[in-house]
Amino acid sequence: MRLSGLDADAANAVRVIGFFDGLVTGRVSLRACLRQTARLAECPVGVTVAGRGVSLCSDGTDRAAPDGALTRDFSDDGQVWVERTGARLPLDDILLERFAIAAALLSGPVATPLPELGDAAPVELVLSSSAGDVERARAIRLMGWDPAAPLTVLAVEGDATPEPVRRWPGVRIARLGRVHAVLLTPCPPALPTGVRIGVGPRLPALQAPESWRQARTALRFASMGAPYPDIVRADELGALMVIASRLRGEEIAEAADVTALDTLAAQPHGEDTLQVLRALCATGSARKAAAAVYRHHSTIADRLARAESHLGFSFTTPAGRLRLELALLLRHLRDTAE
Repeated sequence: MRLSGLDADAANAVRVIGFFDGLVTGRVSLRACLRQTARLAECPVGVTVAGRGVSLCSDGTDRAAPDGALTRDFSDDGQVWVERTGARLPLDDILLERFAIAAALLSGPVATPLPELGDAAPVELVLSSSAGDVERARAIRLMGWDPAAPLTVLAVEGDATPEPVRRWPGVRIARLGRVHAVLLTPCPPALPTGVRIGVGPRLPALQAPESWRQARTALRFASMGAPYPDIVRADELGALMVIASRLRGEEIAEAADVTALDTLAAQPHGEDTLQVLRALCATGSARKAAAAVYRHHSTIADRLARAESHLGFSFTTPAGRLRLELALLLRHLRDTAE
């Protein structure tokens, strides 16, 4: 539906009203409401809540209503606007009215004041997928950043964040469960060695929850060890990101090869055998695998023969090697599912 294609009759007015009612009942985010409204209006739109320091635009920038924009207030300090550069359309008034109502309902009040800057709570709020865009934007501004500015999120494994990371300019850190979340607005300097890190894609700060989600997925690959490095970037995982994001633990558990690896691991020297299998996949040969795990090549040959017999396929062919690598990866993803 495009506003320029609608006549100013009752039926089309009801269609516009129904459009915004659908956004409200669906409880979309305020940012999603802006994007959908911009498609309907066929021009940039925005919302400003002056008392909370929020100015959001559908094009991803952080700006208030430009001169000449069509505006409608929805509270003492809240306003929506439509940047119509040409002639006004017949249903612009209806659009502004319903847009203002939707913005008022979807922005919602901030229930409690945000904590001080040194607290980890603003970081948690910025990364929370359940937080509203207004609350997230306010937390971002509290940290001195622009909600539309690019942000990088890291997921760092370990009990403590490495000291070099803490010394980076403008860094914000919070421990979330077993992982440290690190927020950076400048591009991160050289990452420290000896620690496993998942690097999320560089996105506008308002999209930090998505960068955080992908950073945690990248960390799952980094924690697997060889052939994956200690630092894995989400935007370099390609199809592997799809596998890790879409497959649930219970679905992976149904794979026969994964079940066979579980049974193999439970046998005498089972974990040692799995270590050999991982080394084989990382190095590409039994002799190099023996050197990687500090075992005699005859011991490696015995472990591989027993594993091939148990899994029911050969590791010497490209197809067999790929099947083994995928089974090991899936088992790891199942065991590291959040």
